[in-house]
Amino acid sequence: MGKLLYLSDNDQKPAPSQLVTVKDLEEFRTKLLMDIKMMLEGHLNKTSKRWLKSHEVRKMLGISPGTLQTFRNNGKIPFTKMGGLTYYDAAQIDQLMTAQIKGSRQ
Repeated sequence: MGKLLYLSDNDQKPAPSQLVTVKDLEEFRTKLLMDIKMMLEGHLNKTSKRWLKSHEVRKMLGISPGTLQTFRNNGKIPFTKMGGLTYYDAAQIDQLMTAQIKGSRQ
């Protein structure tokens, strides 16, 4: 693969041995896209905890405490109360987010 070259303001043309070919750029693009895809898949499929607390769910969904309460009241988000704390199944939250993303694309 050719070298990536940054020209200073004084240089108008790089030396022939320093050019990046279209093939080099295509290979770089393909590798970059594959790397991004692997990072996103790893991030989306990785849930560090089985049970989430309210503040974690609010952060994931980008919603206020009142909106989360409304979602619980309307049955949009399943939850479990234990010892005065509210817990949410991380897998169910992921499913809800995936369904929301798919629904917004249609």
